Amino acid sequence: MNSQGRPTRPEDSTVARPDTFTGNRALDIEEALIFEVGRFDASGVDIEEPASFRSKLGPLQREAALDLPGLTEPEAVRHYVRLSRNNYSIDAGIYPLGSCTMKHNPRLNEKLARLAGFADVHPLQPVSTSQGALAVIEALAEALMTMTGMSAVAMSPKAGAHGELCGMMAIRAAIEDRGEIESRRVVLVPDSAHGTNPATAALTGFLVRPVPVGDDGNVSVEAVKSALSSDVAAIMLTNPNTCGLFERQIVDIADAIHDAGAYFYCDGANFNAIVGKTRPGDLGVDAMHINLHKTFSTPHGGGGPGAGPVALSSRLAQFAPVPFVVRDAGGLRLLENADGSKTLGRMCAFHGQMGMFVRALSFILSHGSDGLRQAAEDAVLSANYVRASLNDVMSAPFGDRVCMHEALFDDRWLKDTKLSTLDFAKAMIDEGYHPMTVYFPLIVHGAMLIEPTESESKASLDLFIMTLRDLAFAAKGGKPDRFLSAPVYAPRRRVDETRAARRPVLRWARPAPLCE
Repeated sequence: MNSQGRPTRPEDSTVARPDTFTGNRALDIEEALIFEVGRFDASGVDIEEPASFRSKLGPLQREAALDLPGLTEPEAVRHYVRLSRNNYSIDAGIYPLGSCTMKHNPRLNEKLARLAGFADVHPLQPVSTSQGALAVIEALAEALMTMTGMSAVAMSPKAGAHGELCGMMAIRAAIEDRGEIESRRVVLVPDSAHGTNPATAALTGFLVRPVPVGDDGNVSVEAVKSALSSDVAAIMLTNPNTCGLFERQIVDIADAIHDAGAYFYCDGANFNAIVGKTRPGDLGVDAMHINLHKTFSTPHGGGGPGAGPVALSSRLAQFAPVPFVVRDAGGLRLLENADGSKTLGRMCAFHGQMGMFVRALSFILSHGSDGLRQAAEDAVLSANYVRASLNDVMSAPFGDRVCMHEALFDDRWLKDTKLSTLDFAKAMIDEGYHPMTVYFPLIVHGAMLIEPTESESKASLDLFIMTLRDLAFAAKGGKPDRFLSAPVYAPRRRVDETRAARRPVLRWARPAPLCE
């Protein structure tokens, strides 16, 4: 035990590799960095020597060769295949991240996105040759407006945070149009909001005024009214909220916001819980981004292309950014400039990510309205099944209440174990699971936020639940080593996260030669 009465951790956090010549453990390959396995005399392609030319770089001309590794084609393929075996993915198992909705990506969507005309469409090709692609954008926009009950949708934002920025820029444009931008400088943000909300409000030139969350995990209309004044421009509220609960007073909150002359921005990260069940526009929402990867199954994360369309109410529709699809006698075309209108302008070079649009529309059409509604119902059912199955061994911050798409637990149940939420999460890795979202939302101490989505079968959920129960019994049963030493079976052991955050190593340095 240390001075705080906490069991000490093993000092050596490195992996004790097995006593094998290669360092491999059967199919667990000890793969080096590409800079370490590559060499300068190898290449997977043959490139002809360029014809002589006169460089225009002047003093910027490189004098030394690029210090980049070379690999043959088999070596490159093997390197990345070996690395891929160390990645956890939705194709490998349940991804219980709360507030991130990591759901299955149907292969039908992938097949359609690779069709000629979609996969190779170029934003600068003649409009007459891209009518099908424009029709997909139009159809997806119509579907999103139908599901949200909104009057317009901006398709160009590239991701959720970009869409959030678009929505707040539309609100700012509307306030500027009213001549009130100097007097309305405040945006209300609940304490339970996503971290991007206050950041986006500040980025668009507003001041942030927090709104407290009640003991029940919800924002009350009384708390909103107490924060309202003539200087408020908007509120940024998530529904269902980041605690996995539906904001029951959302209509009254919207009415109070509108009566004060402000606008209602709703974070659309959790739309998967209510699609087909209720329309945000009917609840009084003026702007809401839609994460196509969270609700409509397009691939999520990895630094690849994203899409975050923004639905706008009739109050904000005229401020939507260009470009957008219009239909006239000549067919479909993109309106690139809306001179004389009140558009907020252009947010990016072209319209959006075509592959994401095709995947999302494929998901919508293959499910239909009843299927999308069932997906939301099944997501909520799955979350409540997890919640009810763990309530007797883990503690819920807001009591035994029905949740929406995600179940939220705190760390009170770990109080007498000397273990933390992080310790529990690391032990999940040894069991073959990616940990749930931890320490978010910030208003819950030691939060563990689990979102199983509708994609998981009962058998998958049962195994996940029994695994967490077993870990909970081990934690309460006085077996700290199972947690403090975890992960044991991962390719790498636990890192010093404080040191990694404060002294990150951002560049690989070539090791010195063993001998000259």
